[in-house]
Amino acid sequence: MELKWTSKGLSDLARLYDFLVPVNKSAATRVVQALAAAPASLLVNPRIGEKLEEFEPREVRRILVGKYEMRYEIRESTIYMLRLWHTREDR
Repeated sequence: MELKWTSKGLSDLARLYDFLVPVNKSAATRVVQALAAAPASLLVNPRIGEKLEEFEPREVRRILVGKYEMRYEIRESTIYMLRLWHTREDR
């Protein structure tokens, strides 16, 4: 398996950092680093996340990392990190 971030997934990481950094720069860095590292566990267990049926026939799943939701898609031997956001955000 290979892990790739989509442009929207990367922009979500940047958006979260930009939101958190004015309050606490070191916390913003820790959160973004943790979120960037979390999907590595999917390389061993890619189907551990909850399957989101509304995206059928695509295999889109989600995992929770702390209070953040991360959505990803499995296509052949690649995991694409699609989006992420804080669970309090209106999505």
